[in-house]
Amino acid sequence: MNNILSTRGRTGLATIALVAMTTGTMAACGISSDDATASISGSSATSASQSSAPQPVAEIESLTGNTTQITLDQGFVDALTALKLTPGTVGTAKLADGALTFPITGGNLTVFKPGEVSPYVVGQIQHEGSGLSLKAGGTTVRLTNLNVDPTISRVYGDVVVNGKVAATSAFLFKLDGRTLNPLETGTDTATLEGTEVAISSVAAPLLNKTFKTDAVEPGLLVGVAKITVSTTPGE
Repeated sequence: MNNILSTRGRTGLATIALVAMTTGTMAACGISSDDATASISGSSATSASQSSAPQPVAEIESLTGNTTQITLDQGFVDALTALKLTPGTVGTAKLADGALTFPITGGNLTVFKPGEVSPYVVGQIQHEGSGLSLKAGGTTVRLTNLNVDPTISRVYGDVVVNGKVAATSAFLFKLDGRTLNPLETGTDTATLEGTEVAISSVAAPLLNKTFKTDAVEPGLLVGVAKITVSTTPGE
C-alpha cells in the first residue's frame, strides 16, 4: 500500500529534491596539485552522472486531498463472514459498493518510470481521522490513522480495542506493487491503481488474539488499492 501526483513540469507544483537519487562522492584529505586536477575531473564526472540520473515522471511535495480506495477482495469478505466479523468505518471513512474509502490528509509522493528506479514509487500517504472497524459480539477493533509508505510497501496505523489503545503506528498491512498499473493523469487528478493490500504478520496474530481465533493468516488479501490525488496546489 503505501497517499499525489503531477506530471513533471505542471505549473505551480514544487520539485522534490531526492537526496537518495543524487548521491555524490567527495574526496577530502590532503589534496596535492595532481590530486586537485583529479578532483576537478571527478567533479565533472559527478555532475554528468547527476544530470543523467533518472528523473521523476510525477511528483508532489504536499498532499492535501482526495482519496485512497480499497476494493475488498471476495475472499476477505468471505473470511469476515466465516468469523462473524462485521466491517465498518471510523471517522471520515466510507464503506459502499464493496469498497473502503479513506480521505487523504497529508504526505508526499514521487513516481519514477518503472524499471529506472527501485522502488519507483516513494513517499507517504496519510489518512488521519479515518479507519476500518471490525466487530464481533462485544468486541470492536478499530484500525485508524493509516499511513501508507510505498517506499517499503507497508501501511501503518493505530489499533484501538473497545476504546482502549492497543498499539500505535503498528505495521497493519503489506503492499504488493507488482500489480500496479501505469500512472494515469487527468485534468486535475492523478491515479495509481492496482496495488494489492494484505494483512501483515503483525496484524494477523493481534486480530486472532483479540477475536479468539486462529483463522486470520498473514498475507490474507484484503483488496486492491486505488489512490487518487489532486494535481492542483491547495486542493
